[in-house]
Amino acid sequence: MPTYESPSQFEHGRSESTGILLVNLGTPEAPTAPAVRRFLKEFLSDPRVIEYPRWLWWLILNLVILRIRPSRSAAAYRKIWTDAGSPLMIFSKAIANGIATALDARMPGAVNVELAMSYGDPSISDAVDRLLAKDATRLLVLPMYPQYSGTTTASVVDAVARKLSRLRWIPETRFINQYHDEQGYIDSLAASIREFWTQHGRGNKLMFSFHGVPKSTLLKGDPYHCQCQKTARLVAAALELGDDQWLLSFQSRVGREEWLRPYTDETVAALGKQGVDRLDVVCPGFSTDCLETLEEIAMQNARFFTESGGKVLRYIPALNARDEHIHFLTDLIEKHLGGWPRSYPQAPASRERALAMGAAR
Repeated sequence: MPTYESPSQFEHGRSESTGILLVNLGTPEAPTAPAVRRFLKEFLSDPRVIEYPRWLWWLILNLVILRIRPSRSAAAYRKIWTDAGSPLMIFSKAIANGIATALDARMPGAVNVELAMSYGDPSISDAVDRLLAKDATRLLVLPMYPQYSGTTTASVVDAVARKLSRLRWIPETRFINQYHDEQGYIDSLAASIREFWTQHGRGNKLMFSFHGVPKSTLLKGDPYHCQCQKTARLVAAALELGDDQWLLSFQSRVGREEWLRPYTDETVAALGKQGVDRLDVVCPGFSTDCLETLEEIAMQNARFFTESGGKVLRYIPALNARDEHIHFLTDLIEKHLGGWPRSYPQAPASRERALAMGAAR
């Protein structure tokens, strides 16, 4: 028979709380080939990320990719690494701390916030344990992906479910699957773009670049493509842009399989050849800056643009820990907590009754 975990024994009259689990993708521990290899092995072994037959993908991953890609990716990570570590981790922690402070002001003592990564540390399993140790009987999970994709959001759901399946006492659990069209999210993006334009001037065009996924995921029913389109359309409308002033593309494709089009690298090169001087790029699918924004867009694609005849590609930073971003995410969490207790009063009378009836605790 299976053995179920019991982080803490049940005790009558004990305190209760609500746990908020924020989950981002993850990052290597260091910009070195061994650290990147460990990270990529875990990431690319997820069947949600790569939907090839397992035996075939095992051969490709272990005999080809993990022998070639870690050193290349490590070199890219070194370009964006800071003295404090990975930008993704730094900004994710700042967001989690900001949300924790805001929620504690609204619901003192009732809510605890933990940050986890789908791959690497801190793990989802360990973060759930920390919330259970703080007497969480309710769990709200927020994957930090505005647009839903089976490759990201669903992977978080899988990992949480695996953890909960091992527990004896499972907390009541909710997931926030997407927030691609929430007004607060759209307003935050528009505000960050306006602020960039105020400080640096406005480019000839604004490109919305989203992380790509194989086209097959769209054909199988994944809503990601449509949600990206809606996000871009709503932000463009908030900025009062004409149809000829903005465009959308998908980045980060790998392999020979067709991915969602148009491709970012091909598009920036084409715009450079067409005589576009200044191109502004924002990546609304990333809640925090990371390798794909700071190195792939701000460095690689900026080079593709200038080599093709453009003058300058300017990357507009992710929302990161901006005040309006934290305020929006806090509001979103509070909305999804609807119907759950905002306070958990102690119940000494319940404990006394239970002990009088012979309870051990």
